[in-house]
Amino acid sequence: MAGRALTSVIWGMVADKHGRKQVIVITLIAIVMFNTLFGLSSKYWMAIFTRALLGLLSGMLGPIKAYATEACRKEYNHLALAIISSSRGIGLVVGPAIGGYLSQPADKYPGIFSKKSIFGRFPYFLPSLSVSFLAFIALISCFWLTETLHKHTGDVADNSIETVEDSLASTDAQETRHGGSGFLQLFKNWPLMSAIILYSIFSLEDVAYSEVFSLWVVSDRRYGGLGFSTTDVGNVLAISGSLPHVIQIFIYPSVAKLAPITLVRTTAILTVPLLSIYAILPAVLSGFPLHLVVNCASFLKNAFTVSSITVFNILINDAVTQDVRGQANGIAVTIMSIAKAIAPAAAGIIFSWAQKRQKASFLPGDHLVFFMLNVVTVTGLVFTFRPFFVRGTMNH
Repeated sequence: MAGRALTSVIWGMVADKHGRKQVIVITLIAIVMFNTLFGLSSKYWMAIFTRALLGLLSGMLGPIKAYATEACRKEYNHLALAIISSSRGIGLVVGPAIGGYLSQPADKYPGIFSKKSIFGRFPYFLPSLSVSFLAFIALISCFWLTETLHKHTGDVADNSIETVEDSLASTDAQETRHGGSGFLQLFKNWPLMSAIILYSIFSLEDVAYSEVFSLWVVSDRRYGGLGFSTTDVGNVLAISGSLPHVIQIFIYPSVAKLAPITLVRTTAILTVPLLSIYAILPAVLSGFPLHLVVNCASFLKNAFTVSSITVFNILINDAVTQDVRGQANGIAVTIMSIAKAIAPAAAGIIFSWAQKRQKASFLPGDHLVFFMLNVVTVTGLVFTFRPFFVRGTMNH
């Protein structure tokens, strides 16, 4: 994340000048090389170094969102970005499965892999190699990838202005398009920056939740946890991580056409009571009913998150024209990566503190954890209203 935060804007500039396809290809080459070397790491510094290089050369996230927007007509942008969000979610399900099943193969599958083989000497090489192989297949598919930079001509600002703020937002967007210093003008484009701020707040909450959830479900029940096994956790994550993407592809596009920011507000409001019930589950449920409720709650939370992230991607790409779209997404990835780098440490600290407050009179134990997550959620909800948020649209 730190490496990605340092170079995302640079890769966005490269994508705006030389094309989206080139950056995507470079990123895939970096994954093939450095992900493989990560699996061959024999020292801690080598593992950190290869991951850092992978982050520095990981310029795909911003350009791929710009590409998805430009590859479709305007009315299908929401569907394209929903697919981007869904593909990331599918990766978060498949990736841990690859790591879990293929790590330490000489111990798990001694009949196939010898202790003396390269997979025995490097127990995490097989999953790394498998991911690199998938990246190589994606790299080959880039031969059929059509460049979208400058594909659309005649970008025109949307002049349907309802308020003074929208008028100012439209002016900012026009300045971004015509100004000589396009990159600096992006920071004056309030529709863009307000969307990025929202993106970062909800990304921080998402990563903090993911960190806390895994710790909470495996914690002993006397500490407010659920006492699940790691297999139980894997099953919950697999089920709750897979289903929201079906909703993204088949249901989300129809809902998003109404009012994207309204969808974010709705999911944020529903998230507050949803997270509030988490802490009371150990006291009221056990056995199959507990597993069922946890799976349903986790599914809803993931569906809310994926839908919100898709909206932010739409808002970011709608706030700028094509010539600076890569840079705009680069800024978004940079700020979002910083938020995601902070979130696990902050969540871990709060969770550890909560373990020592089991008998506290106010927000005992894990009640404190989920309360803090709700604080971030409510903060994000507040930022969806004026004057913090202004919607700006660039039509093509």
